[in-house]
Amino acid sequence: MLRNGRNDDRNYEQVYNEFRWQIPEHYNIGVDVCDKWASVDPNKLALIFVDADGVSREYNFGELRDESNRLANLLAAHGIGKGDRVGILLTQSPEAAFSHIAVPKLGAIAVPLFVLFGVDALSHRLADSGACAVITDAQGAAKLAEIRAVLSDLKLILSVGGGPGTIDFYPALESCGNTFEPVRTRAEDPAMIIYTSGTTGAPKGALHAHRVLLGHLPGVEMSHDFFPQPGDRIWTPADWAWIGGLLDVLLPALHHGVPVVARRFAKFTGEAAFDLIRDYDIRNAFIPPTALKVMRSVPHAEDRWPLKMRTVASGGESLGTELLEWGRRTLGVTINEFYGQTECNMVVSSCGALMAPRPGVMGKAVPGHQVEVIDAAGRPSSMGELGILGVRRGDPVMFLRYWNNPDETAVKFSGDWLLTGDTAVKEGDSWIRFVGRTDDMITSAGYRIGPSEIEDCLLRHPAVKLACAVGKPDPQRTQVVKIYVVLRDGYTASDKLATEIAAHVKTRLAAHEYPREVEFVSSLPMTATGKLIRRELRERAEEEARTEDSKLSGNRGNRNLA
Repeated sequence: MLRNGRNDDRNYEQVYNEFRWQIPEHYNIGVDVCDKWASVDPNKLALIFVDADGVSREYNFGELRDESNRLANLLAAHGIGKGDRVGILLTQSPEAAFSHIAVPKLGAIAVPLFVLFGVDALSHRLADSGACAVITDAQGAAKLAEIRAVLSDLKLILSVGGGPGTIDFYPALESCGNTFEPVRTRAEDPAMIIYTSGTTGAPKGALHAHRVLLGHLPGVEMSHDFFPQPGDRIWTPADWAWIGGLLDVLLPALHHGVPVVARRFAKFTGEAAFDLIRDYDIRNAFIPPTALKVMRSVPHAEDRWPLKMRTVASGGESLGTELLEWGRRTLGVTINEFYGQTECNMVVSSCGALMAPRPGVMGKAVPGHQVEVIDAAGRPSSMGELGILGVRRGDPVMFLRYWNNPDETAVKFSGDWLLTGDTAVKEGDSWIRFVGRTDDMITSAGYRIGPSEIEDCLLRHPAVKLACAVGKPDPQRTQVVKIYVVLRDGYTASDKLATEIAAHVKTRLAAHEYPREVEFVSSLPMTATGKLIRRELRERAEEEARTEDSKLSGNRGNRNLA
């Protein structure tokens, strides 16, 4: 755990240099996040669940222990034990919390699954992992019914609310005892398989050990200004099926005994988010950039919602100056950016309690993690030189391997380094500037252009709600910058507005970075975690280039040449 730098005026270098990992030989996530607290104070508040109707119920650690023990007993009665894979197809809910505690107690391997997955996405993950059981609800059970015949390993479906071919969750739990002896797992034993979001290629299953939670703690603590502090209470709109919701919020908060507010909106709106934060005295939140941009579109929010937030962390994309300034004005905090990926999460972060943020720069290496910008040969790059972000092997937060995929596992490493596939630049004082995915870089007239800076600039235009920049093939310049823009309410797509938006970038950044083509769209393709799928738009631009005539003359639909 990081010591609080505010109390002794230490700087980042001291905090980093003084940190030491304490990874025990035996460690179990379920025991750590639940039983250790229940044994001391079973009435300690653990979870506040707000349902679709806005009705809330509180759960203490004693209740989490009892219900997770019943669930572990139920799974064991069906022959499920150490090493077996159990799918958890539930949104933010008490049942999801019970499941993420019970499965590791059993020594089994959790496979978090997003409730909005279609049958093909579920089929791939369940078949690839060889899951023998799934815990879900009636909606999930209906999807599983369509594909169960092709899932030869799937033997048991527990469903909240029942359904054909399932066992009804709560009636089954009532028949089970509330005492259970957790399996004595090692810190290196597998605990969960989290599938990549699939922005490139088929989703791969990142197998993580129980130690992955301990590996996350320094990043969570740093990105929330020395979390926890008295009175902290945390929430995220990110679903617990993803590493951001599960290992950046739910499990670390329970590890620290901090109450978690569970509410997954059927449709996320800025107004609903502000209401929730106010009504439940939320002090801490992990809010992905896309959600922040939605909240930012709410007019005069700082005057309408009196908030008492202490920290907001965000990751997945660079925030940029505009969102940071909005966060200070509206949320009353400096948003701390962090960086990670499914295979090796929360290894870089900013921390307002230690250092002033630098817009467009994601932060510094989190204590305990060795992070470098490296060249193609796996050697650290020079200061200011573009390279691949790498994390040194042996890190407690690092995945064990890709499930059933040794070839992809091997490609992920170069010598002593895990290759993130993201380009970055290391600046003075060890700051790391994220540039983009290696395949997101735009090469135009000999210039290498990262999309994040362009998108940040675009958000400063009053008409722009969301934007994505990609490279479009061009016979003269190799590529030109093309942008896809979602307009704010009250603005209408036109050639004039397209020219104005392009000029906005040209005058504020550089002539070689300005978008030569602007396309207005109603929405942008996103992963389920709210990240832009630039690949999809890049492929769309490449297809356009193949079919257009060499002069690229005229407008097509609502596409506007700027």
